Formats: sequence, structure tokens, C-alpha cells
Amino acid sequence: MQITRRSGLTGVVHTREIDVEREQVEAWEGGMLIQEAMPHVSKDDREFIMSGITPEEWEAAFIEGS
Repeated sequence: MQITRRSGLTGVVHTREIDVEREQVEAWEGGMLIQEAMPHVSKDDREFIMSGITPEEWEAAFIEGS
């Protein structure tokens, strides 16, 4: 499923293809913990769903800048 989010870090809008069902996203939006709603989704993809921040943005902001 394509997920589009605005990065909470840069404000850039990104779309990623993530192996998740609409029902799982709805369960998370309804209050379920994301790791319970989507246990098979990677940590990076769960972070993107929650915040819109891509792994590349995290790396540029916090690893390269340290």
C-alpha cells in the first residue's frame, strides 16, 4: 500500500510503498500500538507511518550531523 506523509523533520512530502493493509493502518489510527497493529513492518517503515520521516532524513539529521 502506498503511504504518503509529510516529514515532521523536514516538511517534505514523501510516498513509500509499505507492505501493510488498510485495516492495520486503521487499527493503529484507532489507538492500537503500531508494533501490535503491524508486527511484520520494519521499524523504519513504522516510523515513516507515524512521523513521515524517512531513514535517509534521520541519517542526514542525526548521524551525519554528529
